[in-house]
Amino acid sequence: MAEQAEQLDFVWEGTDKNKKKAGGEISAKSEAVAKTELRRQGYRVIKFKKKPKPFFKAKTQAITPGDIAIFARQLATMLSAGVPLVQSFDIVGRGHDNPSMCALLLGIKADIEGGDTLAEALNKRPVYFDELFCNLVEAGEHAGVLETLLDKIATYKEKTESMKKKIKKALTYPISVVVVAFVVTTILLIFVVPVFEDLFKSFGADLPAFTRMVIDMSEWMQKWWWIVIGIVVGAVYTFGYFKKRSRPFNHFLDKTLLKIPVVGLILNKSAIARFSRTLSTMSAAGVPLVEALESVAGACGNIIYAEAVLKMREDVATGQRLQFAMSQANLFPHMVQQMVAIGEESGSMDAMLAKVADFYEEEVDNLVDNLSSLMEPIIMVILGILVGGLIVAMYLPIFKMGAAVG
Repeated sequence: MAEQAEQLDFVWEGTDKNKKKAGGEISAKSEAVAKTELRRQGYRVIKFKKKPKPFFKAKTQAITPGDIAIFARQLATMLSAGVPLVQSFDIVGRGHDNPSMCALLLGIKADIEGGDTLAEALNKRPVYFDELFCNLVEAGEHAGVLETLLDKIATYKEKTESMKKKIKKALTYPISVVVVAFVVTTILLIFVVPVFEDLFKSFGADLPAFTRMVIDMSEWMQKWWWIVIGIVVGAVYTFGYFKKRSRPFNHFLDKTLLKIPVVGLILNKSAIARFSRTLSTMSAAGVPLVEALESVAGACGNIIYAEAVLKMREDVATGQRLQFAMSQANLFPHMVQQMVAIGEESGSMDAMLAKVADFYEEEVDNLVDNLSSLMEPIIMVILGILVGGLIVAMYLPIFKMGAAVG
């Protein structure tokens, strides 16, 4: 990563102020900077060299949105406690468990020491700090309330990450059911059914139609299993390819997901919660409404809502009230529109939207819990039909023979 390339690792040996032997490792942009820092700390350097890279380089630990949320909270806490900005970055960066995050924060610290504002340093790293984050930091620096806005950013990031986890939980559960059912059925068809097939051949009698069908499926699966794997792998790859590169595909996917029972309701409510939480945070920071809506569109998490918000931005830019623009979108419930209208009239838009966000976040939480409870019996039914159906098919000839003997 670019931030890691800025820092070089060195190994040194020398003595401290009391002439005692000392040594260790230090990271800096160059050898000169590293030696200057050691002298500033009171060390006399005797041996100094660049740290050799390991033959097998360890896999870099990724920086997650959760890491950024924790960083925002830590930085807000330190600034509120009166710790200087540069020292705060040094403390948070060097104390981080993730080496990639440590390198990122120390790189930002170096930029600030070089004369950049915090917003400018963050803007150089758009992969980790989105436009919303940078805009709010810039507004906080200009207004002299950086710690207050960092606290709002931290709250926003924590709420957003919590919402994402709930949505993943809601979508992962039904997908896992399908995968488990497919794996169990495949194992039974390839390994269990052939055992019964050999047994049935010794009977010399005609098999029931249901049993014959299952045996035919088993024979096909044993012969063409590689086609099934190829189709599954191909489908997953194709889905991932178009998900990353095709906007029409994402538009179709998001529109379809919104119409799925229960899951669609969760996604709708989560998009409204994200919209409300993001716009509330930006309104509290004093960001102009037209400018804020552009950032809000990217935070909705759904293309249908993002396009609607951008259309609302155009309407607001021409002088329309936000509440009227929302009514034209046909995506926001009447309650949300009325809360926005009250906020516009009373000048408390951020407070009204925060209440809307709290309400819908709780709604999503309840819906995810309900979906989890609903899926448990569905899992049992699906697995029961698949596994039970195969077992019945295998035992039907035995029951038939027993009836004939009787």
